[in-house]
Amino acid sequence: MNVYDSERMAEALAVAGYQPVNAPEGADMIILNTCHIREKAAEKVYSELGRLKPLKQANSDMIIGVAGCVAQAEGEEMIHRAPMVDMVFGPQTYQQLPDMIDDLDAGRRAGTRPRLVRTEFPADEKFAALKAAPRQPITRAPTAFVTVQEGCDKFCTFCVVPYTRGAEVSRATTDIVEEARALAEQGVCEITLLGQNVNAWQDRETGLRLDGLLGQLGEISGVERLRFTTSHPRDMDAALIAAHGANPKLMPYLHLPVQSGSDSILKAMNRKHTADEYLRLVAAFRSARPDLALSSDFIVGFPGETDSDFDATMDLVAAVSYAQAFSFKYSPRPGTPAADHDVQVDEAVKSTRLARLQERLNAQQIAFNQEKLGQTLPVLFEKPSRQPGQMSGRSPYLQPVHVGVDAHHFDQLVGRIVLVKITGAHANSLSGELADG
Repeated sequence: MNVYDSERMAEALAVAGYQPVNAPEGADMIILNTCHIREKAAEKVYSELGRLKPLKQANSDMIIGVAGCVAQAEGEEMIHRAPMVDMVFGPQTYQQLPDMIDDLDAGRRAGTRPRLVRTEFPADEKFAALKAAPRQPITRAPTAFVTVQEGCDKFCTFCVVPYTRGAEVSRATTDIVEEARALAEQGVCEITLLGQNVNAWQDRETGLRLDGLLGQLGEISGVERLRFTTSHPRDMDAALIAAHGANPKLMPYLHLPVQSGSDSILKAMNRKHTADEYLRLVAAFRSARPDLALSSDFIVGFPGETDSDFDATMDLVAAVSYAQAFSFKYSPRPGTPAADHDVQVDEAVKSTRLARLQERLNAQQIAFNQEKLGQTLPVLFEKPSRQPGQMSGRSPYLQPVHVGVDAHHFDQLVGRIVLVKITGAHANSLSGELADG
């Protein structure tokens, strides 16, 4: 979602006369778009601002802004802590960027230095701005993100999203379809729908749910692939599960965070589902789409987690078998209930458990990749690989696939879905050759 927001900020700034540059040196404006999910990411913001300070000292006219969830959480505190920052604005206010720049310019002309903080939650205003400003073809990538839902009402005890993104708000069907159609006209053939709880999306006027939206998007000429992320187990319904078997444009890859395999920890997290309910969901999805690949999120060392709780997580991982997963040590986020829990797990214990979990998850990912050896997969080519003479694309299961191609064929392949015979399986990617030579 931050990638998507960054693209839209760039488009808003283009209207104001700005163009992107490749390095901060010499820029007229620098914006840091931030995430507050984990403590380390928040700390990096202030570290990065420290590195930018000499640039600001050398050019006092340079505008430095901090956007996103750290900006939303810190607000006025960031203005006091980082004097070089001119603008602090949350993820629901980036459409106000041109007006903020006008305010800064007006203040400077008047001989003052305004410092702006915008941390409201006008999600409807943001969605209206998305509708009013069709996306510009800043890049010609064949894949694109489209935000359909923002915010979260689940209030997991470890998570800051409800406080930094606000309550769940769904975007109108017509606006989403209009944006997707415009992207298809620009050459985009794969669209990923975004939301903090994307499967909570529902059209406020018609009651349409995500399965119906995916059906409409699949009818757009040029759209060949559809994905969505991130889902919450509590918002899954039978229609969305069935869509994975009925909608040929919907890719067989689902990110379904579980966080823990222990019912006691899931309850303490306020996840509102049990491990068994999660496993039943997985079984239902695989019944609808037998080749479905799953990824997930895991937190180890949540306050109060015992050895038996962690073992339950290891058992769930063994039962599901993931194609990919993201796993982290619990990181206390200020203002969340879990941060004040009396029983915090020792850091050394967290590290040991994380190492064990990641060893199992990595083994499953490698095994999943190796299963593809000898298969012929449709690959959407996106760009040249880092290795000379190779093109890079994605399989239906989101795996990076690298293929040797003559340089004069590069432009012909970008944006095309081509059959590739898989000849190599690696820890994080596949390699192959064009099936038709």
